[in-house]
Amino acid sequence: MEAFELNMLPESCISVVLSLTSPSDACKSSLVSTTFRSAADSDSVWGKFLPSDYREIVSESCDKSLQFCSKKELYLLLCNPVVVADGRMSFKLERSSGKISYILSARELSITGSNDPTFWVWKSDPESRFSEVAELVTTSWLEIKGKIRTKKLSPNTKYGAYLLLKIAERSYGLDLIPSETSIEIGNQISKNTAYLRCQDTKKQQLETLFYSNRKQMMKSRVIEGDDRVTTKRDDGWMEIELGEFFNGGIGDEEVKMSLMEIKGHQLKGGVIIEGIEIRPKTYNSRD
Repeated sequence: MEAFELNMLPESCISVVLSLTSPSDACKSSLVSTTFRSAADSDSVWGKFLPSDYREIVSESCDKSLQFCSKKELYLLLCNPVVVADGRMSFKLERSSGKISYILSARELSITGSNDPTFWVWKSDPESRFSEVAELVTTSWLEIKGKIRTKKLSPNTKYGAYLLLKIAERSYGLDLIPSETSIEIGNQISKNTAYLRCQDTKKQQLETLFYSNRKQMMKSRVIEGDDRVTTKRDDGWMEIELGEFFNGGIGDEEVKMSLMEIKGHQLKGGVIIEGIEIRPKTYNSRD
């Protein structure tokens, strides 16, 4: 159908058509004509792109200055991280597709021993979006778990879960044995292994020289995996992938995510936890 023929359609019909596309397509269509621009900016279109619980998200936002005059304006505001749930979670929409991401703060996670200052301390970090992060003082039992319901996420979407962390200068004992990671949803569970920091060449050579036998013996205690390492983000933190899952959008299941190192029995410390991010695998921006 030619553009002039489309322009003959009522604006309400154009709005219905655009609401079946994507936020990116709706924005592009506004360049066609003034009729398309009016339809593309309408609440009936952008209401389809907002999550079904957007009213709850707005009401739970810790930013009371979150003001908007239209649903398109609200959508664009939610494309920036919004801290919700009494400061314990962060919500965000991917701009081009409207797919949902969440970050569960360290306070929203289950961290073994985090209530005992002998093992963990809670403190502020100027680079964190949350009021508190958790820093490991010392422990031989590292266990970090998080969970989220699939109903809060976008349906028919492949997700990845990522632990957000920093490594303090005084860190120790983190690399002698890989941690075990897991993602569980329904009766499906996937497991892998990961090291909590990227090792430089000099450090790897020294550990190979002094600890190679011990490292091999200790590694035999854990499952086989990819031995993933941390990667740098644009927001000052590092991340390590815990695993991935597909949200089919049928029903409401609980997704359980974890990182554990409980088999080495060596003391370790110096890792700082901000939270766990759950984002679409096609979503590359790390705001």
